[in-house]
Amino acid sequence: KITENAKNSLASLKRENPQLEPTLAIIQVNYLPLVILSLFFEQVGLRVIHICLPEGSTKDEIVSEILRLNEDPNVQGLALDLPESLYSSKVLNAVKPEKDVDGLSSVNLGRLVHGDVSDCLVPPTVCAVMELLEDIGGRTVLLVGARGAEGAALQSVLPRRGAAVLACHWEAPQLQSQLRHADVVVFGSPKPEDVPVSCIKPGATIISCAHDLLSEKCKYGQQNIPAAEKTVGSLAVAMRMQNMVKNMERWIQSQQYRKWDLHCLKLQPLSPVPSDIEISRAQSPKAVDVLAKEIGLLTDEIEIYGQTKAKVRLSLLERLKDQPDGKYVLVAGITPTPLGEGKSTVTVGLVQALTAHLNINSFACLRQPSQGPTFGVKGGAAGGGYAQVIPMEEFNLHLTGDIHAITAANNLLAAAIDARILHENTQSDKSLYNRLVPVVNGVRGFSAIQLARLRRLGINKTDPETLTEEEISKFVRLDIDPSTITWQRVVDTNDRFLRKVTVGQANTEKGFVRQAQFDIAVASEIMAILALTTSLQDMKERLGRMVVANDKKGEPVTAEDLGVTGALAVLMKDAIKPTLMQTLEGTPVFVHAGPFANIAHGNSSVLADKIALKLVGEKGFVVTEAGFGADIGMEKFFNIKCRASGLVPSVVVLVATVRALKMHGGGPNVTAGAPLKKEYTEENLQLVADGCCNLQKQIQITQLFGVPVVVALNVFKTDSPAEVDLVCKIAKESGAFDAVPCNHWSAGGRGAVKLAQAVEKAANQKNSFKYLYSLELPIVEKIRIIAQKVYGAQDIELSPVAQSQVDRYTRQGFGNLPICMAKTHLSLSHQPERKGVPTGFVLPISEVRASIGAGFIYPLVGTMSTMPGLPTRPCFYDIDLDPITEQVKGLF
Repeated sequence: KITENAKNSLASLKRENPQLEPTLAIIQVNYLPLVILSLFFEQVGLRVIHICLPEGSTKDEIVSEILRLNEDPNVQGLALDLPESLYSSKVLNAVKPEKDVDGLSSVNLGRLVHGDVSDCLVPPTVCAVMELLEDIGGRTVLLVGARGAEGAALQSVLPRRGAAVLACHWEAPQLQSQLRHADVVVFGSPKPEDVPVSCIKPGATIISCAHDLLSEKCKYGQQNIPAAEKTVGSLAVAMRMQNMVKNMERWIQSQQYRKWDLHCLKLQPLSPVPSDIEISRAQSPKAVDVLAKEIGLLTDEIEIYGQTKAKVRLSLLERLKDQPDGKYVLVAGITPTPLGEGKSTVTVGLVQALTAHLNINSFACLRQPSQGPTFGVKGGAAGGGYAQVIPMEEFNLHLTGDIHAITAANNLLAAAIDARILHENTQSDKSLYNRLVPVVNGVRGFSAIQLARLRRLGINKTDPETLTEEEISKFVRLDIDPSTITWQRVVDTNDRFLRKVTVGQANTEKGFVRQAQFDIAVASEIMAILALTTSLQDMKERLGRMVVANDKKGEPVTAEDLGVTGALAVLMKDAIKPTLMQTLEGTPVFVHAGPFANIAHGNSSVLADKIALKLVGEKGFVVTEAGFGADIGMEKFFNIKCRASGLVPSVVVLVATVRALKMHGGGPNVTAGAPLKKEYTEENLQLVADGCCNLQKQIQITQLFGVPVVVALNVFKTDSPAEVDLVCKIAKESGAFDAVPCNHWSAGGRGAVKLAQAVEKAANQKNSFKYLYSLELPIVEKIRIIAQKVYGAQDIELSPVAQSQVDRYTRQGFGNLPICMAKTHLSLSHQPERKGVPTGFVLPISEVRASIGAGFIYPLVGTMSTMPGLPTRPCFYDIDLDPITEQVKGLF
């Protein structure tokens, strides 16, 4: 009956969860294979993994196997069938409580002893004993030789049924006396031969737990056992099935979306506001595993890096695929000064306000900063003041190594390009073929990526010995034209002297010298791919599609052609997972990807956004940030990132500052590192009013996409109330849903509560989101639409080089990709010095390049540097390490 119930229950669970495959792992030592028992389990509906360890296996070896199965997400139950000598607290407690179908771990047993029956599993043997005993109220039950976890469980469960429980071991002097008076005798271990059966009270019920669960052979010596004896045998096996069903029900429940139980951290803002790093250090962050649990992540969905950051596995997307998404908020900005206007600070302040002060689930999704600006001009990118990600040193330095992985992958591909050209230049077809397809152990075979190349060439052969000379030549010769190589080496440091380099000057390179360059690591197409990919498979395919050069016939050469795709994916397998961190107020943050916002799309990753949208729940908010002004980062967010993700934004938060508006109104130049002129520190309503033209234009750009916009005025202490009021008034008159002054930098989330309330209201407005252009339009027409509608240009002008590149990409079949304009962020036009809203200009397109793997065409407006340089006085003058405390100094 119990087995049939278990079978029906599992069948019901499978109907409700078609992808479910209930799996029980059983570990044995030197036992016969569980063939019969496995068949029985499978008939019930269980998949069984049988691990039979060799005789002589130690407890440590058993624990090692248990730990491996603990981490296997496909195993929901784990049982041990070991010789008695190998059962110990160490072994039993190695089993995760949630997988412990035998209920023998201390955690499970503790719950049982404390009466938390709904939250624990009763050991199968104990269940079997209770099933065999009917009405035991007022009867005396003697437990003989019942030791360890099962003995403790029996002593806990029996009194709840009204029994008086006694316990003794086989050598106890009072054993015979107790046997004569007990109504029920439970043997927990084999009965020695010197204990006479005649001692047992006539009519007493005898239950034997001392069996081999698998063979069901009892071991009581040579004496006969009274006919009244019952053994748990197959009943205990059935009870294990029943426990497995309970485990499955709990496992399914654990996979469902869980309401957040977030404990926010308190802030006590000081005045004057200390440095960013002092504020960061004054707060004690939660352990990242605690944060993960609070927001509904499972233990097997995170990979912890230290105390305060963790990678989140993509399996979560499959687990929560049916969970509705939350609201999707983009933080963009007006055309900034070289100092930046605080988009990251607004992003962090907004989520602190939503979660810590309005009790609305929210997630911030930020880009990982590059080491280049951190040591060059910026000093950090974790937000600022009382609205930042902590610990800010870890955020700004290395994090979990994603940029290093991108650097390694990028440079492996660069090395492969030059090496392939060298080898093709110095070897015959036959020699190349013998080296590319070598004989290993007497057998020659193509690798999987080589077979794929053969198929692309139209050669449908799998035996290397059958290729003709012509087919061999086609296979081994990529014929890369060195003058067309677009793939550059990268390093994550501002190093202007790498902008042009010569490679191949060593004698070993046999005269193959060419001019090349280094880009900064975050400008790599691999970074753009990381930000736009939707899965590991998608990333691998995008990496393979990357075009690195053309061959001498003008056809594209890809990473797949070079045979390096798999290796690139291996280097990127951990980088694809978003990194979980927290704000100063203990609310969750994803830090992932960091593409340049001028030559790439400048947005954090699609995967971080997708995971966060599932975790916040239907009424929650995910706030992500676009690089630079709305004309660059936001436009690319909508036309490129939203196309890749399929996600629809709910609200745009447009960040403005009085400082930037004064600059656009005709104020003096703002230079990083130089003191601000008095126009920026004293009230000047006319400058503000004149500069609001840029704010109005950015609002209009947002409205092109049909998304409600809320203006967040990032207030500085030098801003007057009249200036603040004027900006908010003009913004609302210009079509913003609302305009709100924010003081999160000095007050934390409390200073952005009004912004959070405005965003919540705007998210409930009608959303008519649309793309700016159709992908089917010609490349030039898409560029023209962006130039005219977004930048306000009169028209565009392509150089002859740019036009020939457009023609080539169109011929090669890349014409239907979106456009990623590479333009200065300091002006709506291509001229950084032109502030406000320039008009009447013609936008010059000097070059048009393609990131085929990332999936966009990027026209270069004028000359764009992909390798920043260090200023005269870089930030590294202020950055230091205390050798005693190991604390970092000088990061803001």
